[in-house]
Amino acid sequence: MSTSASFSSQASPEFCAAFRRRASAGGGGGAGAVTLTFADFMEVALYDPGVGYYRAARQRVGRASGTDFYTATSSGALFGELVCAAAESLVQRHGAQHGVKLSDFAFVEIGAEPGGGILRDVATHPFRSVRTLGVGDLLDLNDADGSTETGGPCVVFSNELFDAQPVRRFVRHAGAWHELGVTLMPDGTLHETRLASVPPSAAPWLPAADPANDIAPADGDLFDAPRAAAELAARIAAQPWSGLFIAFDYGKTWRELATEHPAGTARAYRAHRQHNDLLADPGGQDLTAHVCWDWLADALRAAVPPFDAGTVAVESQEAFFIHHAVAFLEKTFVANAAESSGFSPRKSALMQLLHPANMGQKFQVLHAWRAPA
Repeated sequence: MSTSASFSSQASPEFCAAFRRRASAGGGGGAGAVTLTFADFMEVALYDPGVGYYRAARQRVGRASGTDFYTATSSGALFGELVCAAAESLVQRHGAQHGVKLSDFAFVEIGAEPGGGILRDVATHPFRSVRTLGVGDLLDLNDADGSTETGGPCVVFSNELFDAQPVRRFVRHAGAWHELGVTLMPDGTLHETRLASVPPSAAPWLPAADPANDIAPADGDLFDAPRAAAELAARIAAQPWSGLFIAFDYGKTWRELATEHPAGTARAYRAHRQHNDLLADPGGQDLTAHVCWDWLADALRAAVPPFDAGTVAVESQEAFFIHHAVAFLEKTFVANAAESSGFSPRKSALMQLLHPANMGQKFQVLHAWRAPA
């Protein structure tokens, strides 16, 4: 095990205690230096009930002072209206032969901020019911009161859920991949640590030399493996429900992660600024990494019952709305054209969501259909 000076920071006493509790749970406690994998550190920093970033009672999303980032939900009702329109189009396409319509579906949003949800500001929605599951909520897609029968039709939606799951970090050293960890020193400082090498058989998804596909890992390369995101997708798919899966996020194919990001994709966000000091102010900043769309899609295809293979698709956010909400977009464009030439909040929001220089290409959408039994 080797300690690196690449990243180091001072942690609060509260975070140190949470870190040591997690280490003790894994059999590595004690009063001296203790080490967690980076994935375990990230889970504590984001989701620990006492010190986790997403557990704090504060506003994280938006443009107001004190927020850290904004998402598509910051555009107001328009994003929710677009999702409703796209869901209706997809249900009509996939569900007509099964005799189902959108009003038969429960809308379940996973990962919503407290008091949030994309339908919060939508005047009317087409769904039978709406539920939001936030951080710490039991991942149960059936209504708590039993009004959604087991296996009932749902639209299971998320927005930037998967990029916020812990990632396993690896560094290439001496021709092998080593997992990265975080070591807490007795004085409360955190240091990045290189752990033992990982044999290919233990992690066959790590990039290996493949000249035919231009894959050539070099010493010093980083690879951030979003395995927890894929596992979460598998848990969602394993539940007894049918209908639409729609996930908005930012990610890459496995090959893109392996060939285009030698510095990894993990980043920190605070006060609308992105930086690379992943250990700074643990619990006080957001940590995120690109998802691997291949792994999420594979999780849906491998589910029992599987999602219909021909329906599992990834599109840019721009393409998704143009392909599946075109009638709504045309109506919105006509309404905007009828407005005065002055500032239009809806026109501005539409540009933010669709324009390739804004969110249109930065974000992608994984969508899939599982037919009712």
